[in-house]
Amino acid sequence: MELKLIRLEELHIDTLTKIMERAFDEDTRIHLGKEKGGPDGYNNGEFLRKWGLHNDSSSYCISLNEQLIGGVILWINENNHNFLGNIFIDPAYENQGLGIKVWNMIEKLYPDTEIWETETPIFSSRNHNFYVNKCGFHIVKIDNPKNRLEGQYKMQKVMK
Repeated sequence: MELKLIRLEELHIDTLTKIMERAFDEDTRIHLGKEKGGPDGYNNGEFLRKWGLHNDSSSYCISLNEQLIGGVILWINENNHNFLGNIFIDPAYENQGLGIKVWNMIEKLYPDTEIWETETPIFSSRNHNFYVNKCGFHIVKIDNPKNRLEGQYKMQKVMK
């Protein structure tokens, strides 16, 4: 099994958009009982073009045995307080331990990071399990705690 991070380029957008759409729709189906749902532009390439190809982001495709299976968008800052903007894996490859392997690769790629931050929707308990129990993040703030659709957990991981 060869798991790699490849720098995201425009040529990856169409393939990654289909993967992102499946991943977000699966999460929405499981947690909200709806067929489709995700951030603006998740299903037409606009999200990845806006954020993944942003000049200030560091974005990667996740490749398994030369096949794209997901992506990650990071914001790496001079003060070493970095932000995980997005990580997604095709539902066909979930629950195989690949997400934590990717996260460990990211931590090794950015060893000077002092603090990692991220946020995730309140409704997505699978994400909470991944970030808290697998990756070691802690919930530090809840925005809109009474709104299941708009609420967000703000998370942080202080590196040793």
